[in-house]
Amino acid sequence: MGEHQGRQLASKWAKTAVLLSHPQIAPHIPPTRMFSSDNLRSMLNVHGMVVIKPVRGAGGHGVIKVSKGGGGYQYTYYAKARHFAGFGGLYRSLNALRKGRRYLIQKGIRLATIGGRPIDYRVKHVKQADGSWAITAIVGRLARPGLFVTNLCRGGQQLTGSQGISRSISAGAVARKKREMRNLTRLSTHLLESRFPGIGQLGYDFGIDKYGKMWIFEVNTRPQ
Repeated sequence: MGEHQGRQLASKWAKTAVLLSHPQIAPHIPPTRMFSSDNLRSMLNVHGMVVIKPVRGAGGHGVIKVSKGGGGYQYTYYAKARHFAGFGGLYRSLNALRKGRRYLIQKGIRLATIGGRPIDYRVKHVKQADGSWAITAIVGRLARPGLFVTNLCRGGQQLTGSQGISRSISAGAVARKKREMRNLTRLSTHLLESRFPGIGQLGYDFGIDKYGKMWIFEVNTRPQ
């Protein structure tokens, strides 16, 4: 199966729900809820920082980091930050940005960094002509200075996966962390293909936090 072929699944919620159903994958998925006033309030109370993003979307479009602290609230949208004394003002402003689109709320993960810039990873898994799957790329994406999203279309810098892990964690962690990404990718693809027959390529967005834990942020059926 060639590039850009196969079934497309736009809904991040549908894919996340399937991954959360597997006991080995679920611990690597940040807690995720649908966007609502009650869910946003409770997740900020529990986690302190969350990321909200469109259920359908790619390239970092519409992704907003929201945090609670210092007696108020703040969100960052691209490079612009806004502060609010109360939850009501925060929620109204986020609702205006949302423009009626369905959004997810996900626990914010404090990623390992290089020079203070967060880094995450894209793993591409492509179905071959014989029906087998092959991992065709593991790349690091380093956020542009001042941004929290790492997408290359937002000015992120591409590194090899090995460079990213070595520089953000340690050289000694490279083989182990790449193996963990590969294992989670294969397990997740097997599960997603069983639920959504016809998919032909998947792009996994992985993050490694400051403590070395591996996270899967989302899976794309049309990876860039």
